[in-house]
Amino acid sequence: MPADERPSNADAEAVAEQWRKGMRVALAVSFGFTASVALGAIIPFLGPLFGAQFLLSSSRPMPLGKTVGMAVLILVAGAFFMVLTGLFQDRPFTFLMLLGLIYFCSFLAQALGKGGPASFLVLVVAIIVPLLRVLNIELANSILSILVTGVLTGAGLTWLAHAIVPETAVETPQPQQGSAQAHPYLRALANAAILLSTVAICLTNNELGAAMVIPITVASLLGQLDIVSSGRAALGLVIVNLFGGIVASVAYAVLTVRPNLLFMFVIVLVVALVFGGRAAARSRDAKIYAGALTTFLILFGLGVSPLPGSAAESFATRILYVAAAILYAFVTAGLLWTRHEAKPSRAL
Repeated sequence: MPADERPSNADAEAVAEQWRKGMRVALAVSFGFTASVALGAIIPFLGPLFGAQFLLSSSRPMPLGKTVGMAVLILVAGAFFMVLTGLFQDRPFTFLMLLGLIYFCSFLAQALGKGGPASFLVLVVAIIVPLLRVLNIELANSILSILVTGVLTGAGLTWLAHAIVPETAVETPQPQQGSAQAHPYLRALANAAILLSTVAICLTNNELGAAMVIPITVASLLGQLDIVSSGRAALGLVIVNLFGGIVASVAYAVLTVRPNLLFMFVIVLVVALVFGGRAAARSRDAKIYAGALTTFLILFGLGVSPLPGSAAESFATRILYVAAAILYAFVTAGLLWTRHEAKPSRAL
């Protein structure tokens, strides 16, 4: 009898853990997003996005020392990319090669299972800062303070969420999703080439909306594609990520009917409960729902953001950006990943 009860107890604990973590993500995202909009944040989705990343990576709040270290890392990385862009933006080939090297290092850290959320955050900084430095110098002048504020806000949201929904169980080591890949260097090189090409396209177009949506979506998808093992899984990934954009469009339309902070809080809370709850599960498709939450936060955040031209741009156009990013990531990953992963089988 005890042997029969163990699996059910383990399942019940897994469900309880998913509920606690999902509730924390939903509360942190909804509180953080609404507060950022109320305070007039230029990029209101940044703090909630970082907070969701921190909460999904651990069942414990981020320690103070790690928070300070993360803020320093983002500050140093942001300053580095500002200087790098200022020095080399007039030499596009050299500039892109340097960015490609940095993207390669970030993807390699992810492929080797090292760095945790820091590797993804540095990748986001490496995307946002150069693009803003080239496309909107006024906004770029304040991007360092925006990034550090986003990290500190995200950490603060994790503490608030844990204060409201405390952890009641001892955290047990979990098998890392997406363990070391068979060809981490070649995979990282392919991913860097895919992301670099999207950044290069955005740098040649003076469209801030596309620059804020497409590269981050591609970077998020490249992390999700590791779990795709069949055509059905690939179709599910596409549908869920597109659904995140469609939900953002519907949410923005609903918000225009009653444009107030309370209504915004309820909208974001409901969406974050759905996507965040699924992202908190111990399952292979948790990454997909985390990506859908990222897509929702970026698109909905751009809709209510005071960024130049962000509110005027139609959601249909932004969803088209997401669809283009998904299609591009799938096609290029299918070409590059298949090519370099076929070589070892021939050698054998």
